[in-house]
Amino acid sequence: MRFKGMDLNLLVAFEALMETRNTARAGEKIGLSQPATSAALSRLRAYFRDELLVVKGRRMFPTPLAETLLPRVRACLRSAESVISTSSQFDPARAERLFRIVASDYVSAALLSPLLRSLETSAPGVMLDLMPPESHSADLLRRGVVDLMITPSEYGSSGLPTEPLYEDNFVVAGCLNHPLFASQFTMEDIFTYGHIAVSLGETGSTTVGDRQLNLLGHARKVDIIAHSFTVVPWMLVGTQRLAIMHERLAHIAASHFSITYRPLPQAIEPLRQIIQYHETRASDPGLRWLIDLIRAEVKSPI
Repeated sequence: MRFKGMDLNLLVAFEALMETRNTARAGEKIGLSQPATSAALSRLRAYFRDELLVVKGRRMFPTPLAETLLPRVRACLRSAESVISTSSQFDPARAERLFRIVASDYVSAALLSPLLRSLETSAPGVMLDLMPPESHSADLLRRGVVDLMITPSEYGSSGLPTEPLYEDNFVVAGCLNHPLFASQFTMEDIFTYGHIAVSLGETGSTTVGDRQLNLLGHARKVDIIAHSFTVVPWMLVGTQRLAIMHERLAHIAASHFSITYRPLPQAIEPLRQIIQYHETRASDPGLRWLIDLIRAEVKSPI
């Protein structure tokens, strides 16, 4: 399709070229051969009267014009996707669609995994791609590469539509026969034992729960640092170690592992989760169906 002399398919090629800086990899990304992708780059250069990507050695470098065009092209493509995906109704029983969601393994295990069981029969053609949070996740959302991001409110990205999703309390968890749980205990009692802490992402940032404890002046003796929430129950079984866990995850883990959990003697601020999406998807009935489904799961008792 042409619009004011421009083959709109070239914009898809332009985005892929800018992301990969390589004609072969860009072609793989959009389903074209390397010669066809090179031809698309030539046509883009002719249309914009600019080299766009300059070859130096083994790499391609964008020109100033290409850098200026990229956010506009992305916005154009995301708007086009929104038009294509928008219809007067969304029938999950008939839909063939992939939703990409950025969510921690805690959210995937405690909130989304129960949801998947119902999708198997109610929406057999719907697929979910559950992606772990990374430093560039917000950029992927802004570019429309992912559909939803579920994240603690502290990590939300400005400029994106945001809705509160749910709150989750923090609990102390340990092995089923841990002596701590034999009677009433204090915060000081909790910190006489070694702990399993969770460190997340490429930078190894502390979790929301750990920061809340630090603000209250509580320092733990950390024996083990895990890089996933869902491995913590495995590490508690058969030990005297403790962990501060999200209540939803602890509840599910206690049904599969020989662990138990109790509320903290001293209340700390709960984890507040939000859901974010691209502004062009706000009226997408398929996305709204998915958000409503997640909200219904949130309301299920734990």
